[in-house]
Amino acid sequence: MSLVAFTTVATITLLLCVMTGPDRDDLDEFYTGYGSLSPLRNGLAIAGDYISAATVLGTGGVIALAGYDGVVLALSTALSLMLLMFLLAEPLRNAGRFTMGDALARRMPGRAVRITACATTIAALLPLMLVQLAGTGDLLAFILGFSSDALKTGCIVGIGALMISYAAIGGMKGTALIQIMKIVMLLGSGTLVAALILSRFGWDPGALFAAASNNSGVGPAFLHSGLEFTGGSYPRLDMVSSELTIVVGGACLPHITMRMYTAGSARQVRRSLSWAVPCVALFVLVITVVGFGATALIGRAAIAGADPQGNTAYLLGSRAAFGPDVSTAEAFLFTTVTAAIFLTLLASVAGMILACANSLAHDVFASGTRPTSPRREMTLARLSALAVGVTAILLATLVQHTNLQALVTLSFCLGASAIAPALVYGLFWRRYTRTGLLATLIGGTVSVLVLMTGTNLVSGSPFSAFPDADFNWYPFTTTGLVSVPLGFAFGWLGTIASGHRKAEEQRHQYEAVEGWILAGAVRRSE
Repeated sequence: MSLVAFTTVATITLLLCVMTGPDRDDLDEFYTGYGSLSPLRNGLAIAGDYISAATVLGTGGVIALAGYDGVVLALSTALSLMLLMFLLAEPLRNAGRFTMGDALARRMPGRAVRITACATTIAALLPLMLVQLAGTGDLLAFILGFSSDALKTGCIVGIGALMISYAAIGGMKGTALIQIMKIVMLLGSGTLVAALILSRFGWDPGALFAAASNNSGVGPAFLHSGLEFTGGSYPRLDMVSSELTIVVGGACLPHITMRMYTAGSARQVRRSLSWAVPCVALFVLVITVVGFGATALIGRAAIAGADPQGNTAYLLGSRAAFGPDVSTAEAFLFTTVTAAIFLTLLASVAGMILACANSLAHDVFASGTRPTSPRREMTLARLSALAVGVTAILLATLVQHTNLQALVTLSFCLGASAIAPALVYGLFWRRYTRTGLLATLIGGTVSVLVLMTGTNLVSGSPFSAFPDADFNWYPFTTTGLVSVPLGFAFGWLGTIASGHRKAEEQRHQYEAVEGWILAGAVRRSE
């Protein structure tokens, strides 16, 4: 039944992309869908992009294995989207047109700015794509019951090709419809499963938490902070670092910020996010109940035995919710859950491929000295989607048997340490200079890459990417506690190094565009 469901979902979504994709060489249609989505649909698409397969499976696993710490990290994802809603969304939409490079180059035009923005976009999103593509084979093997490595590799290649098709054919509107379909299925099926789990504990969350604690093998520690980071030297600071990284970096990743440009006005951005935030909040509730339910019903040891990182906890909890006797309706619901996870994989990576392809085509190839026609730029965008997708597929097949938690962390750290400081400074600091911007993007990225090599996710533990090596010198799991301040410091130092005259020039240039960046008073075309 699951195989039939997957085939049906893939066929329907591909048809939707073909039917809704741009039928002419119009950049606004391909990049933003003409901003034609209503606030409700755009909000659902934003939530769909924001809740990736890595979030569903990874966060569910942390909740099932670490209890309280997992819930705090899940809540941090909702807080991150709220931060975007109140601080960056409207100025970002007013300043940008198609890509993050547009928003940054509005004040500081230049090819170097656009190329650096594109490189940062790819560096932040490629690791997330690898994690989700590499996990495709194991996930489908778990659901469909096969174990062949060749079949797992075939799943990665086949699903990767489908994701490339979504991005290249559907453009922004096509991928938005897939995201909407995904979030509706994910939240709908998840809510029903959460209700089934609660019903087994008399609709008493306290009873659910107590059962999870009793069946966790660690007792009351399951319901208190610190379990996830007990192996570190400074567990409290490690948790703060992880929360800071998610809150600052989660919603600043380029495949999320590009959704701001699909809104027709600043008011629509606010209304879109007012739909997206409750969807993410509902997801946090659902995954909390399912994660605790998995521990309460089958035990923490069984979850860790199926996957040491707990990536199958969401599916195990959903299956356990039905009990030993599964009715036809419950079997159909579980099939819907697996199809929703499958669609989450497809939609998440398709959105990331589209963000990278748009940046390559618009910020690199079309920003040269020679003008590029809309038809040529759309062709370049589709070819870029193919190039990014094929690269991601090849790399995913090479790393599919490696622990990839370090790559997930890397993406969020880059979002928090390079992209977030650049956007905050670029949208709000009058004296911010081009040198400061480049220092922020490059310095923030380099600091994350250097610090990540010393974390226990890379080496020094049985669950690291290189378990047989030990060059662990950095005391935290994520780099945010150090790299986020460094990202802001690099921007400040770069601006100071530019000199007073350059800073004053930038202040005057910013004042000329301040009205439309902050209030949308003017909308200048590219």
